[in-house]
Amino acid sequence: MYQKPSIIKIDYTNTQKSGAFGNPLKTQKVRSEIDGVLVEELIKQYGSPLFVFSQNSIEEKYQEFKQAFTSRYPEVEFWWSYKTNYLDAICQIYHDLGSKAEVVSAFEYDKARRLGMPGKDIIFNGPYKPKEALKKAVQEGAKIHIDHWYEINDLESIADELGIEIPVAIRCNMNTGIYPQWSRFGFNIDNGEAYDAIERIYEGKKLYITGLHAHIGTFMLSAHAYAEETKKLIQLKNRISADFGYEVEYIDIGGGFASKNRLKGIYQPPEVVVPSPDEYAEAVTGAIFEYNEGNLPKLFLETGRALIDEAGYLLTSVFASKRLLDGKKSYIVDAGVNLLYTAFWYNFDIALDKRYEGLNEPSQINGPLCMNIDTIAENIMLPPLPRGSILSIWPVGAYNVTQSMQFIQYRPRVVLIDKEGSTHLIREADDLEYVREKEIPLK
Repeated sequence: MYQKPSIIKIDYTNTQKSGAFGNPLKTQKVRSEIDGVLVEELIKQYGSPLFVFSQNSIEEKYQEFKQAFTSRYPEVEFWWSYKTNYLDAICQIYHDLGSKAEVVSAFEYDKARRLGMPGKDIIFNGPYKPKEALKKAVQEGAKIHIDHWYEINDLESIADELGIEIPVAIRCNMNTGIYPQWSRFGFNIDNGEAYDAIERIYEGKKLYITGLHAHIGTFMLSAHAYAEETKKLIQLKNRISADFGYEVEYIDIGGGFASKNRLKGIYQPPEVVVPSPDEYAEAVTGAIFEYNEGNLPKLFLETGRALIDEAGYLLTSVFASKRLLDGKKSYIVDAGVNLLYTAFWYNFDIALDKRYEGLNEPSQINGPLCMNIDTIAENIMLPPLPRGSILSIWPVGAYNVTQSMQFIQYRPRVVLIDKEGSTHLIREADDLEYVREKEIPLK
């Protein structure tokens, strides 16, 4: 089909370090298969768009982090962060690998219990824990991480009702040299609030401290921040052990480790800016050994994003293209920000299913939503792509499934490729009946 030629202003943000665009044919990025399964065959079998997860990638990354920490510290426990990806099949893989469950809502707690996790193997985090959900978690032996003063009161009321003393941990926040500082969750260590909360618990005689927890941020690119976090948790542990006689069984440093995604506004590649599992582990365990007094506590990790992000792909197909007023080519695909909420923060790695003829030109990728913000990639060099061309977007394993919305378009199927290269449908696509299921029409 004939298209009239256009004059395009060169955007030098697309250039290489040398200032040149390079050979337009050689700069095409191609990903024709995932774990040996052709993306074309995946689309034929399951439709487009399609989330795809690699079990090999999940297990390899888990073992990498496990080795980094357990080779340096005697007692390490992984607690899978359900909010990162709570598909049953995904959670089950992590539980089979030995990870327990970390949840931040009554909904996630019930999901973990339904998957067979006993209460003792669930950490109940989060700022909103209704009293009935708290009581259930207490009765089932879950680890409760207190977020605020009201929760202390609620738990003391439950302790009176049940006639028991309840083991708890408190969530802390602190300055670790990272901006912005996360101060919304838990009690501040630096101004003494965390110590005051523990003193309040001690004087109440209805709860007792068994753990300390902090989660200092997300996509943390500084291993040193974790050393600072761990140091302050250990120093607080030492102080409350001396002052109140508490035997703190564990410290929980939360999650937030970065994946190999490309954060917008950072121009170095992930291989340069993202710390390795060994760097994170060295920072954390080194701080424990340096500052701990008395018995070594267990080390809990709530790692989510770094474990799952690189195991996830989103396959999407080109539906149409058009020329924008600035001369840039816009490709309309069948996956939008309803499926890729994190597109507002990351420049994904986007690859073609095969090599296409023609010269690359500045392009953007737009989703199917009738919204101007529905942009997957604002500035990408692409060759002419016909309708039906398949793009694979990576890494998208963290948060995109759990944050995806049934908005304008149905949410798609999700597939897992197992270690033998077989595919398994692990979530069916939405349909009208599913969307209408909870609606009650007027009579």
